[in-house]
Amino acid sequence: MAQSPAARIAVNGVTYEFDGDVRRSLLDFLRRDLGLTGTKKGCDHGQCGACTVMVNGRRINSCLSLAVMHDGDEVTTIEGLGAADNLSALQKAFVSHDGFQCGYCTPGQICSAAAMMEEIREGWPSFASEDVAGRVHLDDEEIRERMSGNLCRCGAYANILTAIKEVMESGAKP
Repeated sequence: MAQSPAARIAVNGVTYEFDGDVRRSLLDFLRRDLGLTGTKKGCDHGQCGACTVMVNGRRINSCLSLAVMHDGDEVTTIEGLGAADNLSALQKAFVSHDGFQCGYCTPGQICSAAAMMEEIREGWPSFASEDVAGRVHLDDEEIRERMSGNLCRCGAYANILTAIKEVMESGAKP
C-alpha cells in the first residue's frame, strides 16, 4: 500500500510533495530539498529574519516552521518574486538604492517588505501606528517598526528604507 505524502506544498507556483522527516524546517526543505538557496539560514532561531518567506501572503521565519505544517499552503520565496532577467519592483529598488551590501539578508528583507506592503494596504496597524482603528500613515517610523524583525549586519537600513518607500509611493506591485 502506497503511503501518501505528509504534505503538498506549493512553492512559487509549483506543487511539491513533502514526505521527509517531520522535524525538517520549512527553511531546510526549501534549501536542501528544492535547491532554493535564496532564502538564507542566519541564526536558525527566528531572531534575524534572513529566512523570511511568505506563506499564503503572510511573512514568516521559515526556520521556525516545520515543512509538514504547510500542507495546502502557497509559499513564496525570493525566487518567486522575480528573476535576474525580470526583477520585481522591490528587487529593482533595492538594486538602484543600494539596499544591500553583503546581500545575505536581502532576500528576507525583500520578502518581508513585500508582505508588509500588503499588510499596509489591508490597513493592519503596527505598534508604531498612531490610530489602530484608522488609516495607516506610512512614515519612516512605521516602516522601521514593521521591518524590525529583519536585521542587516552591514547597516544598509537607510537604503532599505528608501527602496521600500519608493515602491510604496509608486503603487507598484512589490
